[in-house]
Amino acid sequence: MSRFEIDITDQQRHLPVPKERLRDVIQRVLVEERISSAQISLALVDDAGIHRLNREFLQHDYPTDVISFLLTEPGDLSERHLEGELVVSTETAIREAESHGWTADDELLLYVVHGLLHLCGYDDLTDEARPAMRVRERQMLALWQLTPTGLEA
Repeated sequence: MSRFEIDITDQQRHLPVPKERLRDVIQRVLVEERISSAQISLALVDDAGIHRLNREFLQHDYPTDVISFLLTEPGDLSERHLEGELVVSTETAIREAESHGWTADDELLLYVVHGLLHLCGYDDLTDEARPAMRVRERQMLALWQLTPTGLEA
């Protein structure tokens, strides 16, 4: 059994998705975060799909870029095992890519990195936690020679 089980489901028609690139990104982030084993599910959806999930699970009535669901028990992460689900909107990636000066594929990569970092324990919901998340995002994106704009702390 591979130490990382990665399942990618494409439920959208807005962006042809480089699944192997996304699989490589997921594996690399997990290695960089020193995760020893993981089961990660990535669903690529449209704005309507992510809006529905955002409303149902987070009580936010709007589409968003990425939603992370941590399925690992808190004690398991100390064992460096991670289970989680990521849901990413390709429509949002297409719409937002230009503001970062890159392609929709690169924007999608940002969302996957961001979601994985949430699963690994990073947070950007408070002023105290946000700088560490932004620094780590920039470090991860640099592995693919990407330098985003708009990821200030």
